[in-house]
Amino acid sequence: MPSRVRVWLNRTYAENVFFMDQLRRNPSDRAVEIHATHGDPDSPVLAAADTADLEPEGLSPAGYVEYALDQCARRGIDVFVPRLHQAAVVAHRADFEAAGTALLAPTREAIAVFEDKATAYEAVRSVGVPVPPWWRVRTAAELVAAVEELEAAGEVACFKPASGAGGVGFRVITREPFSLARLGGFPGPDVQLEQVVEALERAAEPVNWLVMPRLGQPEVSVDCLTGPDNRVRLALGRTKNGRRRGFTLHKKWLEPARLVAEGFGLHYLSNVQFRMHGDRPVLLDVNTRPAGGLHQLSLCGINAPWAAVQLALGEDPGAIEPPFLGQDYTVVSGPRPLRAVSLPQQRTAQPEILLPTPPAPLPIVQQTSAEALPL
Repeated sequence: MPSRVRVWLNRTYAENVFFMDQLRRNPSDRAVEIHATHGDPDSPVLAAADTADLEPEGLSPAGYVEYALDQCARRGIDVFVPRLHQAAVVAHRADFEAAGTALLAPTREAIAVFEDKATAYEAVRSVGVPVPPWWRVRTAAELVAAVEELEAAGEVACFKPASGAGGVGFRVITREPFSLARLGGFPGPDVQLEQVVEALERAAEPVNWLVMPRLGQPEVSVDCLTGPDNRVRLALGRTKNGRRRGFTLHKKWLEPARLVAEGFGLHYLSNVQFRMHGDRPVLLDVNTRPAGGLHQLSLCGINAPWAAVQLALGEDPGAIEPPFLGQDYTVVSGPRPLRAVSLPQQRTAQPEILLPTPPAPLPIVQQTSAEALPL
């Protein structure tokens, strides 16, 4: 009988409770035990795991690597899926391999390219993947110049940090004066140009933002599974247009995603996002980690997390084609159990914490929170 597989997810997103569920329900009927660590004792991933630890705060990247190597050795980890300090962890891949742990993460070079969105846009444009017009801005004057150029071309300007995830820091520039109408309903992404300029002029240090046109829908996230041989095993697009979600295998989305995954060493699970600029798709972002919505591919009969673990273990699943495309769907919130008592404070020698087996999972379209927000 095949031995159990021990998988560790570190400080991952709340949505990855579904990733964990899929590992346990793998089509190989292989026993899987999941270890999770987090800085928040009430993260649902800790309750969903078989064993869990609170992560120490304030570790440098180098210190975190030492902590991670110790976790792998003490917990007998076969496959580590790093999110926090991914670049530092991957730089020590050989040390983890010596400890018997495979890293389910891309190459060090790929992480470096896609940590900065401006660098990423330059890189993917060089291999023929279309990108939107963009400006890197650091000062108020640079921001105003970029916004004026976009507005002269009939575009609506927006900006976001050059590095970051989950839409954090995304804002849309408006010249409309502030009014009571802005105080009705829920807060939106719009921000007055004058307010942004004033904040930049008062700032002690320059920013590192990308200014670009606001792109249109649909948004298409292509989930890719790529082997260490740079060959894509799976590419499937998830479409988003307002509340409506669906799936696509159209080559206008998949072909550029394959170019990115294969050309830049995005090994194992990655996510390449596109939106529309006028009548053509352009790159929006590249995630060097599993997407929060990856589990939704199960609506197409695919268990991507397990296929990735197989690949990390050297058990090549081969080319994966969805047997069907699931019907359109939407995403709603749903409850998820937490531990009855929070994890204890971190100790020098922390004992193993055994957590109860979680109840049957909620339907696949349910989410515990907004996608890509770490909890």
